Amino acid sequence: MPQFGRHAQQRTARALKAEAARLGFDACGISTAEPLDEEARRLEQWLLEGRHGTMHWMERHFDKRIDPTRLVPGAESVISVLHNYYQPDTQHDEAATTGKISRYAWGDDYHDVLKERLYLLLHWLEEHVGQSVHGRAFVDSAPVLDKAWAARSGLGWQGKHSNLLNRDMGSFFFIGEIIVDVPLPADHPVEDFCGSCTRCVDACPTDAIYQPYAVDATRCISYLTIEHGGDDVPGAISSDMQNWIFGCDICQDVCPWNKFKEPTTEPRYQPRDGMSDTDLRDWVELELEEFRERFSGSPVTRATYEGFQRNVRTALKNVTDDA
Repeated sequence: MPQFGRHAQQRTARALKAEAARLGFDACGISTAEPLDEEARRLEQWLLEGRHGTMHWMERHFDKRIDPTRLVPGAESVISVLHNYYQPDTQHDEAATTGKISRYAWGDDYHDVLKERLYLLLHWLEEHVGQSVHGRAFVDSAPVLDKAWAARSGLGWQGKHSNLLNRDMGSFFFIGEIIVDVPLPADHPVEDFCGSCTRCVDACPTDAIYQPYAVDATRCISYLTIEHGGDDVPGAISSDMQNWIFGCDICQDVCPWNKFKEPTTEPRYQPRDGMSDTDLRDWVELELEEFRERFSGSPVTRATYEGFQRNVRTALKNVTDDA
């Protein structure tokens, strides 16, 4: 573990945030690597209630989810970053039969984009400190509670829809972390600015936000179009899924804090052709090989071809008589 004084730690933190900005991250914050006791209690209760559905991987490695030192021995700091992915919808006259795909999946897979830059930031830290640094980078693919760490790092607060909200950016951004054994001064969490607003709760068509700040994944359109297995979506919910075929942006679209959103400058998040304006009747004609080619390097592949076609059939049934 690198050892250096308080002033050196402060200088390193300032330089780290400047380097994060140079690499294209939109925000960077630091928190102390310590057990997430309060978050652990909430997560355990959520899992016991079965709110995670078939995401059984969330039950595994519970100790690693709540204690960063289980992921990086000797961990001292958690560095969190935000990366804007917002793209305006160019289809101003969207038809009812358009297949809706969440904005975060319009471009290339964010895992690849963020991981590349996080590794560069980690390498910079190693060179800046001038000593051996033990650390790991994470992007939504390991037992890390990214929203909790970002909130502790002062990058925002978890809104009533459970997404992280930032006063300057809204919520259309990805979160990444680097856990390191380098002691750095921690930033302060910000207060919750949701106030009495319940727009996200009221707008959710499947009532997935069963109480403010808590989401039942088994009723969430994003879960149902991505994680849910099987040939069909539960009938009582499927009719409320509208024409969403991968993910859902409803709770973010209605959030007042997203009035501050700006288009991303990351070229790899630029929307691929047809991602926001393809008719459901065209999607249903998509063959397996075309699916693989069209969505190569895209988050949409998480749904699998069979799941994607199931989503299209469900959406068609909701908006037309063609299913």
